[in-house]
Amino acid sequence: MRLTGIEGKIALVTGAGGGIGRAVVDLLVESGARVVATDHEAAMLDMHRHHAPEQVVCHVLDVRDSTAVDDLVVEVERDLGPIDLGINVAGILSTTTVVETDDANWRNVFAVNTDGVFHVSRALARVMSPRRRGAIVTVSSNAAGVPRHAMAAYAASKAATTMFTRCLGLELAPLGIRCNIVAPGSTLTPMQTGMWADERGAQRVIAGVPEQFKAGIPLQKLATPQDIAQSVLFLLSDQAGHITMADLYVDGGATLRA
Repeated sequence: MRLTGIEGKIALVTGAGGGIGRAVVDLLVESGARVVATDHEAAMLDMHRHHAPEQVVCHVLDVRDSTAVDDLVVEVERDLGPIDLGINVAGILSTTTVVETDDANWRNVFAVNTDGVFHVSRALARVMSPRRRGAIVTVSSNAAGVPRHAMAAYAASKAATTMFTRCLGLELAPLGIRCNIVAPGSTLTPMQTGMWADERGAQRVIAGVPEQFKAGIPLQKLATPQDIAQSVLFLLSDQAGHITMADLYVDGGATLRA
């Protein structure tokens, strides 16, 4: 079954230069959307240059800067048309223990992972509300729902982002605007492989890391960026038209919850 409700729509994607963001952009294009792909560095967007300009428009955007976010949304609505789909993918990782985490690191993780989602979602809500249509999906993490060793800042920022998105969904539901969360587990992206000490990293993640109290993955495989992107596309589509405030875990069963 082909997903509907995406073709012909304008979609704004943050973190479009990363593995999951890139996969989301590609699937949106395949589904007929026109995509505004954003990331904090121009070089991160180079992989989208193969798309035609009428398919993907690239913009450098620092989601920590609320003024820049607001200005971009105004520009897109003026030059391209109404944004009906918003996808928050931008995020950064922190793998220090609490006692090793300094104030600057803590604040920067929240500035990107939480403030950034707030800035983008608020700007989109302001333009979607008068039209009484739209869908927003935030890519969070299964770390938002389970404790993780040496990931307190990351997990806390994702937990805040998850609840923010659900609260926004409650506010916008009477207007017919849906807000949902996709919570990936270990996914084959540079963020994941950057934590591996050697070529056995994938095996260790799949098997679990008992010394860090981390369960393994029952499906015995890592997610691919496409696995996560497909879940995002579903929640954006008409086929998810009666789903809002959902928190969909896409982690191969690693957290033993839905």
